[in-house]
Amino acid sequence: MGDFFSLIVLVVLLVLAAPVLAIIALVKTSGVNDRLFRLERRLAALETGPAAAAPRTAAPSQPAAPPAAAAVRQAPQQVSPPPQPAPPPQAAPASVPAVTSTRPAAPAREVSFEERFGTRWVVWVGGIALALGGIFLVRYAIEQDLIGPRVRIMLGALFALVLVIAGEWQRRSERALALPSLPSADIPAILTAAGTTVAYATVYAAYALYGFLAPPIAFVLLGAVALLCLAAALLHGPALAGLGIVGAYLAPMLVASTEPDYWALYIYVAIVNAAAFAMARYRLWRWLALTALILGALWALPGIGDGPSNVTALGPHVFHAIAGFALVTTFLVCGLFYGPPAAPDQIDYVSSFALCVYLLIATILVLASMHDTAALGAFVILSIAAVAIAWRAGAAAAAVPVTALFAAAVMAHWAVHMRPDMLLAPSGPTAPAIPEPAASFDYGWHFALAALWAALFGGSGFLAQGRSTRPLIPMLWAATAAVLPLALLIALYYRIAALDRSLPFAGLALLLAALYGVATEALVRREQRPGVLEASAMFATATLAGLALAFTFALERGWLTIALALMVPGIAWVARERPLPWLRWLAAIMVGVVALRVAHDPRIAGDDVGTTPIFNWLLYGYGIPAASFWLGGYLLRNRADDPPARIVDGGAIVFTVLLVVMEIRHYVTGGDIYAPMRGPTEIMLYVNVALAMTIALEYIRARTGSIVHNAAALLMAALTYAAVIADLIVGSSLRFIATPLPGGPFINEIMLGFGLPAVLAVVLALVARTTRPISYRTAAAIAAVLLALYYLTLETRRLFHGPILMGPATDAEQYAYSTVWLAYGIALLAVGFVLRSQPARLLALGVIILTIAKVFLYDTANIAGIYRALSAIGLGVVLLGIGWLYQRVLYPQTAATATSEGG
Repeated sequence: MGDFFSLIVLVVLLVLAAPVLAIIALVKTSGVNDRLFRLERRLAALETGPAAAAPRTAAPSQPAAPPAAAAVRQAPQQVSPPPQPAPPPQAAPASVPAVTSTRPAAPAREVSFEERFGTRWVVWVGGIALALGGIFLVRYAIEQDLIGPRVRIMLGALFALVLVIAGEWQRRSERALALPSLPSADIPAILTAAGTTVAYATVYAAYALYGFLAPPIAFVLLGAVALLCLAAALLHGPALAGLGIVGAYLAPMLVASTEPDYWALYIYVAIVNAAAFAMARYRLWRWLALTALILGALWALPGIGDGPSNVTALGPHVFHAIAGFALVTTFLVCGLFYGPPAAPDQIDYVSSFALCVYLLIATILVLASMHDTAALGAFVILSIAAVAIAWRAGAAAAAVPVTALFAAAVMAHWAVHMRPDMLLAPSGPTAPAIPEPAASFDYGWHFALAALWAALFGGSGFLAQGRSTRPLIPMLWAATAAVLPLALLIALYYRIAALDRSLPFAGLALLLAALYGVATEALVRREQRPGVLEASAMFATATLAGLALAFTFALERGWLTIALALMVPGIAWVARERPLPWLRWLAAIMVGVVALRVAHDPRIAGDDVGTTPIFNWLLYGYGIPAASFWLGGYLLRNRADDPPARIVDGGAIVFTVLLVVMEIRHYVTGGDIYAPMRGPTEIMLYVNVALAMTIALEYIRARTGSIVHNAAALLMAALTYAAVIADLIVGSSLRFIATPLPGGPFINEIMLGFGLPAVLAVVLALVARTTRPISYRTAAAIAAVLLALYYLTLETRRLFHGPILMGPATDAEQYAYSTVWLAYGIALLAVGFVLRSQPARLLALGVIILTIAKVFLYDTANIAGIYRALSAIGLGVVLLGIGWLYQRVLYPQTAATATSEGG
């Protein structure tokens, strides 16, 4: 209170003080000086006029005339009449502007710092200083109780009147003096704005603070001040409009009260809103409309949490939302009532934003009041009105999706909110003293409200198609119609069914899917209008989303994953039959949904995975999605190998890998996929499966040419090679373990970990022989050779030691290693000869060199008796045979040259 009336007393003191007169005198003085300067310039022009006209009568011997005069003199010379005497000298013409108009225009005068400081900054800073000084002085007078409330009101009204009169007098004085348009502060507008602001505050304080005015009189006075501000702004321009309206919105902040009257506040804000919106509409000041919108909306925040369940406390807030919405509709929505003209089929974002501001206020009221009947009813009315307005005026179409978003937020808040009184469970002797949950089964109103909104937005979104010549407006309607009903259904399902199976909700989802499907077909068959094709794609998307929700509501967790995955080939088939935008992306999105579902619970069916190897929930939960994604990717790739098709293909590969990994985990851990790693057996299984999948991807890549299949094959091969080297060859502990190896002499873990991967690596090298570069094939061949060498070595040890591989090696065992390695090298060499493969021959020579090194470095030093001799003899014979083979088969010309040279 004190702040407000401090300003009022300040006004009175300033009216009677000399600074106001000093400011006016300063303005007058600056105006007179400027007028004298202009008069001096005009006199100088008059003095130079005869001198400029003198060359007209000058003799030819005189200096050349100015360009304009020369042009006038040269024009008659173009015609060749007989020479005539020169006319007698005449006086200079009376029309001075005719002479001065031919002179070049003076350059624009640069405004100096001194002029800018004296004409603009001094006025603003001086006004602020006077206001602060007056506020401090008046605050002191109020604190000392020097003036009473009635005197404050009277002085405030008097000062407002004086300021308005001073501003108008100053405006007329400037117009009468015809002052130049210097870039100076608009002093008349500032004075008038201050007066209107003080008038607003004075009337408001007399009514709401002191009770001196009855409500009808206060309303009339506030309306009169608003009209005065509007009329003055029309005369003084935007400066007054901005300062006056901002001052009017800030005026209630000067009043402090322990018991605020929100009715008075919001009636006052409504009147100020009406004045501001009307002014913005008349002058087409969008900035003023936005400023009034924001400031008026901010006044909804104070006291919004006071008594959330009290209708009386909510009444003024509800009135503020409805009144602001009505005023916005009347003055700011283009093409409606008194709003500005609307461009055909174009969205005006100020119109849409204005509606959304007060819809947001209504939404906040609903959430803060915990869905009070008054607040919820107001929001429902405003949401229906927003749809009707957007239907009538296309400029406000952007408010439709925002309104739907607010409606979904209201329903979601109701769905997830948990009231403390619902946690009470009355029982025993204290049951009568504990209240029953009041809203434990209060679903009817919100269910009906959801049905109303679904019908409103869904029906209007469908019927709006074809009404516009631009695609954006029907697309906004269609997006709202496709999303909001599904969102409302999810909120109801969450609140009522608590995420449990519910066949009724599944039926509702199927009903929505059917309605969306009918809408899609109707739009596809309709004449192509802007936005109809996009809208049909949105309704088709909603159809599939409805089916997904039906599966979600009706099926258990495992079946839900399967149902969502089966939607992908269905979407791909629809996209092929009805090439609608976004359908392909919808298939990719569904892959992501299934992936999120699996990431949430990798066991698919929780603890009920089953203990049977392979044929368990993992096979269905990962296998069916993988097969669905493979089919969906194939259908999408038939039209284009675009990002959606690649995403689906990537999902197929990922789920195939996950299927194999999960089944292996399930097998080696006995059903517990979260158990720790179970030794080398699990790694061996992973390596074999990864090699097999790499071979399959190489085959698929060659047929499809897809970049996804190519990248997946390379990635799978790289990871497999790393696992072979790190886990099998380098890190394997088979030869050191003291536990018996499972299996017989030949069918055992050695074959699983080294023999079978070696065969698969050979197959991979052969498959990639004509499709991959030499480096890729060489890497596969090296892996095959190393795995086979390890297999032969460990299998030889198994034959000598039995199931337990630990123990020292005998001479016969060492000789057997050398013999096996040499035989293996010879076999590789034979394969290289048959296939004409240099990499195979080089690898064979590597094995033979390894054998030579073992014989000369180890066998000759550590093996005794007959085995040492046999080892050396056997190696020599084999090496001679290899030399003969190279000379006679591979390089016969080299052998012939060597023979001739030797002869």
